[in-house]
Amino acid sequence: MPVLAQKKNEAYKLQIRKATSPMKIDGIIDEAAWQSADVATGFHMVLPMDTSAARLRTDVRMTYDDKNLYLVVENYTIGDGPYMVESLRRDFAFLKNDNFLLFMDPFDDQTNGFTFGANAVGAQWDGLMYDGGKVDLSWDNKWTSVVKNYGDKWVFEAAIPFKTIRYKKGITKWGINFSRNDLKTTEKSAWAPVPRQFATASLAYTGSLEWDAAPPAAGSNVSLIPYLLGGIAKDYEKGTPEKYRHDAGLDAKVAITSSLNLDLTVNPDFSQVDVDKQVTNLDRFELFFPEKRQFFLENGDQFSNFGYTTIRPFFSRRIGLGVPIHFGARLSGKLNKDWRLGVMNMQTGKQEETGLPAQNFTVAALQRRVFSRSNLGFIFINKESVNYDPTKAADNKPVYSRYNRNMGLEYNLASSNNFWTGKAMMLKSYSPGKTGHDVAHAANLQYAGKTWNISWQHEYVGRNYNAEVGYVPRQGYIKMAPQITHLFLPLSGKVLSHGPQVTTTWFFDEKLNRTDNETMLNYGIVFRKRNTLNIWASNTYIKLLQPFDPTNTGKDSLRIGTQHGWNTAGADYVSKPQSLFTYALSARYGGYYANGTRLMTNTELGYRFQPYVSIAISANYNYINLPKPWGDNSFWLVGPRLDVTMTNTLFFTGFMQYNGQQKNMNLNTRFQWRYRPASDLFIVYTDNYLPEPFYVKNRALVVKLVYWLNI
Repeated sequence: MPVLAQKKNEAYKLQIRKATSPMKIDGIIDEAAWQSADVATGFHMVLPMDTSAARLRTDVRMTYDDKNLYLVVENYTIGDGPYMVESLRRDFAFLKNDNFLLFMDPFDDQTNGFTFGANAVGAQWDGLMYDGGKVDLSWDNKWTSVVKNYGDKWVFEAAIPFKTIRYKKGITKWGINFSRNDLKTTEKSAWAPVPRQFATASLAYTGSLEWDAAPPAAGSNVSLIPYLLGGIAKDYEKGTPEKYRHDAGLDAKVAITSSLNLDLTVNPDFSQVDVDKQVTNLDRFELFFPEKRQFFLENGDQFSNFGYTTIRPFFSRRIGLGVPIHFGARLSGKLNKDWRLGVMNMQTGKQEETGLPAQNFTVAALQRRVFSRSNLGFIFINKESVNYDPTKAADNKPVYSRYNRNMGLEYNLASSNNFWTGKAMMLKSYSPGKTGHDVAHAANLQYAGKTWNISWQHEYVGRNYNAEVGYVPRQGYIKMAPQITHLFLPLSGKVLSHGPQVTTTWFFDEKLNRTDNETMLNYGIVFRKRNTLNIWASNTYIKLLQPFDPTNTGKDSLRIGTQHGWNTAGADYVSKPQSLFTYALSARYGGYYANGTRLMTNTELGYRFQPYVSIAISANYNYINLPKPWGDNSFWLVGPRLDVTMTNTLFFTGFMQYNGQQKNMNLNTRFQWRYRPASDLFIVYTDNYLPEPFYVKNRALVVKLVYWLNI
């Protein structure tokens, strides 16, 4: 049995009683049930200070009936002027909007939960919570809400179906907290107090929602989500005729229990997903591009968060790369308060052009809570090539592995007050012909106090460690990376906090010979208006272990074993989010490989006609001076973006990306109409151009209709 410590905010309790009247979601607090409901008020300031009551009054009431959990919030304001919001788009950026959020922990385990909320013009926010306070905003579900503005307040009212959330039958005490962000006063507050160094989403600091009776059973909960798709694409580079697309597929969500969910997909399509944001690539190792496909994101934290940023045994973007996914299934959720399960299986088709065989991917994760908020996790990953013999591969085709497997254990530490966090992990891979030096180990420990943040991390990845379904860009190294930050917290004035940070990262080979190191000194300033300034300097040393072209343009490469060292200085500034015109500026200048020099500038400008239109442009410039044969190199990366939210159900996004390093120009537009909750019509148009001379490479148009049906 886990050792249960009393919650920090156990004294904060809100009683919830069954509604005594029918409920209407209209932003008007006139139902009898609201008049008799208990009120959670007296919020505590989190920023700019966490030692006083909030200046702004916020009143929260909750009730329920047989089908829904109801919430109404009165967000009182002071002063004149419009509310500060980005747009009407769902899942907005918390710090850039006046908003209210509910954090809910139905198991009261301070680890997993749900979040719902809205900004001051009614854009919805919903997500899954994991790791004690992180939020996965890719989770979208069916619930209704209304925001109504008054002279002295804005009211948020919502109905959340019990079918939408997961909870254990019979539990009458849930963890809960409420958070509010107000940009005009630059105040962030919470009902149950949260130290300023932590996000208000931290489940270690929830109060309690106490039910008058056990919440009603959600009953049968099966959702079918079919889609129909049509499209046309043409490849001008190859000169092939137009290709017409017509497709259909189905997703299904089945509640096995009130806290365990089965997701099924047949012939999934992800054409509505945003294309990757391009970057100027000057890195020696593979870049990481985040997963954006919703099937892999929902409830995927047990898989995707196992390991570290550069030691991920499972990375879902390895599945379905250039090949169709035929079908898949995922079982995920809580078995009880202490055990959590995730199992996924995906089947892809083969690709004749490259000889890639059909492949099956299986990943299974089991998590056990220990102590108050820590857990032990196990993961197993298997990639299997179906009916494939590498010895019989065609001479002109690549050879693929018959299988690749990974097993891992990790311990995630989270103290009851969240001041101490950490992780210890061990992984082993299994691949044909690779034995010995096939393990990876890493551990970190962090102390996050109010004025001191101290952390240590070390890693070891064997030269034969192989994670074909993961993201491990570097093998055969030992890494050590301590970091220390100290903050000064002025009681008044324009500065909210400021202080130095020292980070040093050292890489060694498996024989403890130094190969890389970088030491950085940063001084950061956070102003009370939430604008930030960072000034930094660094020293870098690299001994190349592989040939490397320092421009990544296909020119000559520096030789293995050559040694390079340089110093760099830089600064970054982000403007206050309250302004309609926002900007971020950064620059760096210093040495580079082969005694060269590098100048980098980055500018991001934005203007919003709130809440309907947002215009942004980013421009990145790199100038690299090197000896021959590279010489002078200039790379531009420019990306204007237009975001139009006509209503909170009607959206248009258009953006262009020009990448001078890759000599490519990309245009992407997406229209989305949410014609009913969780059901959408998408129209997506994409273009790729060769900028000099201006020439169309390829273009495509897709129309996709998605319908969510509850059975």
